[in-house]
Amino acid sequence: MNYFKMEEFACPCCKENNISMELVELLDKARGIAEVPFKINSGFRCEKHNEAVGGSINSLHKRGRAADIHVGDSIARYKILGALFKVGMPRVLIYKTFIHADIADEDVSKEACLWMA
Repeated sequence: MNYFKMEEFACPCCKENNISMELVELLDKARGIAEVPFKINSGFRCEKHNEAVGGSINSLHKRGRAADIHVGDSIARYKILGALFKVGMPRVLIYKTFIHADIADEDVSKEACLWMA
């Protein structure tokens, strides 16, 4: 891993960290391609923290299979999105201030998905 520390993906309330290494490896590859920092807003979430932030009951964050990346401007958003697509990130959801990236598991379609909020 070249660009991240595992602590960046830990739950902020309890420090538990059950993040998927498959996800981290994809994010690390994407970070190298994008050539802009990836600030992780949210990685693994325990049940309590997920509820506190209004996360979905089926959130992939609770399974360590999702991360939210802060975006400060359109140039960073463009570079991050391009890099995520290039490494084959299965699902990418675009919000005003962050990009959600996740790897599908048995409960979510494995088809590539792009969604904008």
